[in-house]
Amino acid sequence: MKNIIYSFLGTTLDSHRRENMRWSFWRPSVALALQDDLHFDEFHIWYQERFQGLFDVIAKDILASSPGTEVIPELLELRGPWDFEEVYGKLYDFSRLQKFIPEENNYYIHITTGTHVAQICLFLLNESHHLPGKLIQTQPSHGSNSVQGKYTIIDLDLSRYDLLAKRFAVERQNDLAFLKSGIETRNPGFNALIETIERVAVRSREPILLTGPTGAGKSHLARKIYELKKLNRQISGNFVDVNCATLRGDHAMATLFGHTRGAFTGAVKDRPGLLKTADGGILFLDEIAELGTDEQAMLLRAIEEKTFLPLGSDQETGSSFQLICGTNRNLVEAVSAGKFRDDLFQRINLWSFRLPGLAERREDIEPNIEYELEQFSRKHGQHISFNKEAWQIFLDFASHHDWQGNFRELNAVITRLGTLAPGGRIDVATVRAEWQQNRSATHADWDRLLEHFLGADYTSRYDAFELVQLKEVLHVCASSRNMSEAGRKLFAVSRLAKKTRNDADRLARYLANYGIRFADIAQYHGL
Repeated sequence: MKNIIYSFLGTTLDSHRRENMRWSFWRPSVALALQDDLHFDEFHIWYQERFQGLFDVIAKDILASSPGTEVIPELLELRGPWDFEEVYGKLYDFSRLQKFIPEENNYYIHITTGTHVAQICLFLLNESHHLPGKLIQTQPSHGSNSVQGKYTIIDLDLSRYDLLAKRFAVERQNDLAFLKSGIETRNPGFNALIETIERVAVRSREPILLTGPTGAGKSHLARKIYELKKLNRQISGNFVDVNCATLRGDHAMATLFGHTRGAFTGAVKDRPGLLKTADGGILFLDEIAELGTDEQAMLLRAIEEKTFLPLGSDQETGSSFQLICGTNRNLVEAVSAGKFRDDLFQRINLWSFRLPGLAERREDIEPNIEYELEQFSRKHGQHISFNKEAWQIFLDFASHHDWQGNFRELNAVITRLGTLAPGGRIDVATVRAEWQQNRSATHADWDRLLEHFLGADYTSRYDAFELVQLKEVLHVCASSRNMSEAGRKLFAVSRLAKKTRNDADRLARYLANYGIRFADIAQYHGL
C-alpha cells in the first residue's frame, strides 16, 4: 500500500531563511521526509502562487532527503487564510474532487503547518471522512536529531467518539432525502423515523434490525444506508444482500460462511462465503427469522468476535462487516417459541426500526406514485404521465385501496398502467381497467367477510344491489384509521349541505342495521 500525505506549505516554519543555513533549522515539511521509520510515496503540498519560490526549495529538499517521494503541488489560493468559511470551503471542495481509495492507500493529513484555522478545518474534514486517513503532527526535538524532529500519529477512531454535529444543515437534509430516494414524504411519523435512522447510520456500526410488513421497503432502505455510509467514506466494502428464506441445510452454512474443497458433495473448490465477501461493507440478511438455529449461533459469534469457521475447515477466518437484518415476523414470539435464539435477538435488537406499510402513510401515496412513474419512465426511455381526469380517479382509488403488497404492489400497478398507456398518457379507461382488476382480485375475500358478518345464507336474504353498497362501505372502513375518517370519505358530498356533520354516528347507524361494529371490520379484514 502506498503512503500518501497532504500538507500545507509552512510559510513561516518551512521558510529556509538564509540559503546556506537552511539545513541547520527544523522545517516540518522537510522533517517528514527525514524520518527513518516513515516513508511517503506521494507528498501533496497546498500552497499559494505567491509562495512558489519557497515551494520549489522545499520540494527540492524533500526529494534530496527522500528520493523515492513524489512531491505533488496543489495550488490553493486563499484571500484570507484566517477566514474559517473560505478555508473550510476551499478544502471541502478539494476533498470532493479527489478519488480516495482507503483500501489501497494509507492517507495522512499533516496538521503542523498552515494557520490555526487551516489546522482546525483539516481536523474537521478528517473527522467527517471527507479527508480520510490519520492525522500526523510534527515537532522539533533537542540533541543530534534536532533537524529531523519527531512526529505523532493521531488515529481518529470515530467509533470511540460522539460524532460532532453536522456542520451544514443542508448536508443533513441531503442525507435524509437520500435515504428517502428524493421522495418528499409527508407522513410525520415516517419522517421522524428516517431522521433517527440517518443519525444511527452515520454514527454507528452496530447491527440494525428493520421490521415491518412484506413490501414495506426494508431491502431498499438497507441499500440506501449502505450507499449513504459509502458516500461519507465510512465503509469501503461491498453491499451483500441475501434472503435467508432461500438458505437450507449445508447450503446455508456454505453460502454464509464459505467452505473448503471437498467439504460436501459438489464442493469442487474453496469458496469464501457471503460474510467474507461483505468484509469492510454491509451484510443485509433479509427474512432473518428463516435462518436455522445452527447458522444463528455461528452468525452471533461472527458479529461479536468477527471470526468464523468455514464449512470443512479447521482454520478460522475473519470479516469485519456491519449487519442489517430484515424481517416481517415477530421475533419476540419466535424467541418464545424456541425458533430464534434469544442471545442473537438481543444482539441485533440494539437499533430496531419498524417500517410502516403504505396504507399506514396515506399522505405519502401521492409522492410515491410520482416516484414510481418517474422510475418507470426513466427505465423505459419514454415519458409516461396521467391525463388530468385519470389522475384524479387513480388518486381516489389509491387513497381507498388497502395496499396489502405495499410498495411492491404499487410498483406493479404503475408498471401495468405505464405499459398499457396509449401514447405515453394514462387515460381514464386504463385506470378503470386496473381498478376493476384489483376489485376482482379481492372479490373472494370480501365475500368471505360478508359471510362472516351476515351468515352463510346472506345471498338469499339481501339484494345484490344492497350487498354491492355494503361491500364498498366495508372497503372504505377497512382502509380508514377510525370511524370519523371513514364517515368523511363516505359522506363527502352530502355532509357539505348539513349544519352538523356527525358522520361517525351516521356510519355507525348504517353498520348497526347489519349487526356490524366498526372495530370488528379491522379485526376480520383480509380473511
